[in-house]
Amino acid sequence: MPISLSWSQIVLRLILTAIAAGIIGLNRDEHGRPAGLRTNILVGLAACIAMIQANLLINSNGKPSDSFVVMDIMRLPLGILSGIGFIGAGAILKKGNTIVGVTTAATLWFVTVMGLCFGGGQLGLGIVSFALGFVVLAALRQAENVIPRQCRGTLKVRVTGDGPGAIELEAMLRAAGLKISGRSIRYDVPEGGQNTFGWKVQWKGTKDKCEPPSAVQQLTQHPQIQRMEFFS
Repeated sequence: MPISLSWSQIVLRLILTAIAAGIIGLNRDEHGRPAGLRTNILVGLAACIAMIQANLLINSNGKPSDSFVVMDIMRLPLGILSGIGFIGAGAILKKGNTIVGVTTAATLWFVTVMGLCFGGGQLGLGIVSFALGFVVLAALRQAENVIPRQCRGTLKVRVTGDGPGAIELEAMLRAAGLKISGRSIRYDVPEGGQNTFGWKVQWKGTKDKCEPPSAVQQLTQHPQIQRMEFFS
């Protein structure tokens, strides 16, 4: 970092940070994600300002002969990084077996570090970081949506009393494209002449489409299968 800063250098760092963080935040807003335009700009500017402040205080580094206090200016940006961890943790939520908000938290952390680069005067590094981050968030999003992934859920099937048993049903489910990872308790209801079976199942899907294979729905046309339920 240079020892002294002019106002033109300070303004340039702030403007580059606001533009880069704003573009990333706009991308998040367009896809309906939390921590959008304003949040990313504020986070990036906060990091940039902290680094500029450290730059301005660089001449104050050290310990006066009449003081017990040692001034470490790098604690200022380190404090910013620690503080952003709390914001990122608040963006992560768990809904059932799904965890959401991890990308939002990572985006805030990335924008913070990018702001530190601009604020510290590493403009080239900040611009390259912004370009890479934007490609990851915008371009790779499409690739991520089509990458096959493992989907999981719980399947319950209710059949008539004289209907197929667990082994026969499992063979039908495997033929429909499901992988059975565990069988739950079997419930017999002699009064109504019905049996209910349950399994933990897995199948291949994508991020945006993790619905059970269509062949599974066709099993409901079996005359002895009365009801089929999926819980993800």
